[in-house]
Parts: sequence; structure tokens; C-alpha cells
Amino acid sequence: VQLQASGGGLVQAGGSLRLSCTAPGFTLGYYHMGWFRQAPGKEREGVACISSNVGKTYGKTYYSDSVKGRFTISRDDVKDTTYLQMNSLKPEDTAVYYCATDARGSSCPKFDTIGMDFWGKGTLVTVSS
Repeated sequence: VQLQASGGGLVQAGGSLRLSCTAPGFTLGYYHMGWFRQAPGKEREGVACISSNVGKTYGKTYYSDSVKGRFTISRDDVKDTTYLQMNSLKPEDTAVYYCATDARGSSCPKFDTIGMDFWGKGTLVTVSS
């Protein structure tokens, strides 16, 4: 599975970006989807997670405290795309952002990077002050 994350770029503090994650030829709807980020010299950390489109937890979202209220994760099941809308960006949000899948649904809500199944290559977000 090749996940493709896109939408990164350079933005001023207070600005917005929307990241997208797709997997051509692969149905993401069955998976919990997570967004993670890794800043230079830091460990990869979870940002947001959204449940799969099957089961009782359909559409349930989870956020790290650092982005809660500013970022929104969503999915378009028709386009089979997962999004991360990032508003009120801060310089400390600067990082490479990755999307990842979680088939079992046990890792994504806990932002457990080890338990995620497949990862995209990442897209760079740079927030200038």
C-alpha cells in the first residue's frame, strides 16, 4: 500500500493548510487513519486520528492536546481521501506530516506509531513566525 500525503508548504503563523492522504488502488475506508508529524530532532508524534467507516465508532476523531481546537481530521469516503485541516498554525507545528493506516483500530486512537500498518512518505509543513 502506497499512501500519498500532499498539501504541505510554507505558511505564516496564523495561517491555514489542508493536507490530503490517498492511496491509489487501495480502499482506505476500512482503516482507521492517522496523521503524525516529526519535527527535526524530535520523535514522531500523533496529531489526529479518525475511525474507519465501518463499525460503531464510524467518524470518531481523536486529537493530541497540542492541536485540539486548531486541527480537524476528516474523511471523504467517495474520494477515499483523508484530510487534515490545520488552522491557526504556529511555528512549533513545523514538521514533516505523515498519514498512516491502522487496520485493527487499537493504535491510531492512542497515537501508537509502532502499531500503525502503512505509512506515506510525508509532506513538509513549515510555519514561519
